[in-house]
Amino acid sequence: MLRSFRRATLLLLVLGLSLLALATCATQPTLGTPLFVQQLTAQPGNYAGREVTVDGAYVWRPGDPSLSVLAVGVSTLDNGLDAQPIGEAIWLEGFPAEVTEHLHRPGDAVYGFVRVRGRFEANGNYGPGGAYRFLLTVSSAEPIERIRRVEQRLADRPLGPDKVSFFELLRNPQQYQGQRVTTQAYYFWNSIIYVLAEGISTEEDGSSPQPVGGAIWVEQFPPDQSALLTVGPNNSFVWGLVEVTGTFQTGGGFGKDGAYQSILFVESARPVQP
Repeated sequence: MLRSFRRATLLLLVLGLSLLALATCATQPTLGTPLFVQQLTAQPGNYAGREVTVDGAYVWRPGDPSLSVLAVGVSTLDNGLDAQPIGEAIWLEGFPAEVTEHLHRPGDAVYGFVRVRGRFEANGNYGPGGAYRFLLTVSSAEPIERIRRVEQRLADRPLGPDKVSFFELLRNPQQYQGQRVTTQAYYFWNSIIYVLAEGISTEEDGSSPQPVGGAIWVEQFPPDQSALLTVGPNNSFVWGLVEVTGTFQTGGGFGKDGAYQSILFVESARPVQP
């Protein structure tokens, strides 16, 4: 079971912020000089109505209401989920979608450190419900950090006698409706999603794993076998290549938000060396 440990990631340049803030109390920086989020929020009158360049942590999260802000930093759960901005944030309009490809993408949000250029406003009542005091209308943005992801995927090949290829289950689910099957796939768990998947994508350091490709919802995966797989900090996620046997059902409406076409009720499982 996931425990809600949180980690905070702060902009590296924040260590020098207090000195910079003191230096800018008396004078305004040259137009185009990169600022920090705190400089804008602490002295909004110095920058309101101006084009500025600012470094900060971008956080985008879908939902109702959605979130699209620039903050001093971001905190997440140990599995990278539930990204939350740190400190008073600036609402963003027009952040370019192509930049998000280089940021952290754990599955429920996008976040990462960026340099943003745009027009700063401080009239209040921006964003959903007018909850933000500050607005930055973005003209351009670039990542300060570029996150690379690596994938591990199944090969689409037969598994041998008495076993069903995972791709065969995805292609012809009705053929196996209600049957007891044995297959191999990547198991993934993060307390929200429980699936067998075609592959797993992680950041280069192994963090923020997420399933990729076709997926089947899973129930009753044995905890003792989970412990033999890749386990995240504070048991925040589990993933690994496994062979599982269980009863297969299809027809849609399974799993989180009823988004999965098929489900496997696991009777037994074991890790498989990739």
